[in-house]
Amino acid sequence: MSKQKAPRRVADNEALAVGTTIRGSAQKLNLVAELIRGKKAEEALNILAFSKKAMAKDATKVLASAIANAENNHNLDVDALVVAEASVGKSITMKRFHTRGRGKSTRILKPFSRLRIVVREQEEA
Repeated sequence: MSKQKAPRRVADNEALAVGTTIRGSAQKLNLVAELIRGKKAEEALNILAFSKKAMAKDATKVLASAIANAENNHNLDVDALVVAEASVGKSITMKRFHTRGRGKSTRILKPFSRLRIVVREQEEA
């Protein structure tokens, strides 16, 4: 007997990719995600390629992964893909300490974020 297949988390005409540990705050990553929400996939890749934000490089990797998933795993047309969803959330936080004067120390928080991108195949109108 084979193991039961898990149900899809997205519709049949959608593909999903998640970046779980992207170094940087969720607030900064959300600024980059706003640039690509609702755009065509090819246009979104161009926007991220020419963005000055450092988080755009990580967002590009996740978007490229979502496009590859759509093409290879779900047989969707790459030219008709649209970024349906780009949601950002908090992930882990590394805690570090910085030594200060008079024997004291300060806590340093190094946040990580997660990015979930869903691309949808849209019929040309």
